[in-house]
Amino acid sequence: MNSLTKDLFHFLKPKNELENQGEFAENHPYIPEELWIKCPVCKNAVLSSDLMENHKVCPKCGYHFRVAARQRIEMTVDEGTFCEMDGEMNSTNIIDFPDYEKKLKSAKLSSGENESVITGTAKIGGEDAVIAVMNSQFMMGSMGTVTGEKITRAFEYATQHRLPVIIFTVSGGARMQEGILSLMQMAKTSGAVKLHSDAGLLYITVLTDPTTGGVTASFAMEGDIILSEPHALIGFAGPRVIEQTIRQKLPKDFQSAEFLLEKGFIDAVVPRNEMKDTLARLIRYHSETITEEEKDV
Repeated sequence: MNSLTKDLFHFLKPKNELENQGEFAENHPYIPEELWIKCPVCKNAVLSSDLMENHKVCPKCGYHFRVAARQRIEMTVDEGTFCEMDGEMNSTNIIDFPDYEKKLKSAKLSSGENESVITGTAKIGGEDAVIAVMNSQFMMGSMGTVTGEKITRAFEYATQHRLPVIIFTVSGGARMQEGILSLMQMAKTSGAVKLHSDAGLLYITVLTDPTTGGVTASFAMEGDIILSEPHALIGFAGPRVIEQTIRQKLPKDFQSAEFLLEKGFIDAVVPRNEMKDTLARLIRYHSETITEEEKDV
């Protein structure tokens, strides 16, 4: 490089990414990254506002994004009717598991919640119900002692006041930081479900992505009616564990909601934007049935 070239090099203007875009700039308006979300299935960019208006379902391919518990409650219940129960309950390090306090603190900060499930009473399409919504943002919806206690109390309240129960499940399973006490919640919640059922009351579960482990092996699959969102992952053990155990290759769509529907494990796959109306209709049918039975008596 001669001296003249060096002098010219020093005066070169730094490249601006917004300049010289030509035809691309004219045909493709600039959109800040925070305003759009890329769908992991169809790979299309979707405006965040459009996604929220569509209940966080991709308008192009129907992929159901995961939603926080409070968002799901807002989508499901009638406005202004939700009354939370046991919101002050917190998990503690009951078996002195290493660093569990830090994990709980981090979960509370990231989710803005005290526990992996929110419970309360509400109206759905004008129908009274007890609702419980698990939260994937709190330790992947894992089931600890407080999770089990809140769900059990919700069923006990519903039994006492003769109300239906709706539970939206999402979970990675039992919480290993609480050991056997976490596993005991499977029996505890199942006992509360049985007492609610013995009272002739309706219990509907809505399985969302993912519902696995001890939650699947207990209250998630004990509903009178079991619904699921499209393409939700539902199972107990992971596919690799099952393949190693039975020494067989599993189908490609194994543990998907559609696969379980085909095999009779769930009753219906319901898109999110139809879920509220579906739940309201099912509760109404059951309420009318009870009324007719009471008239006959």
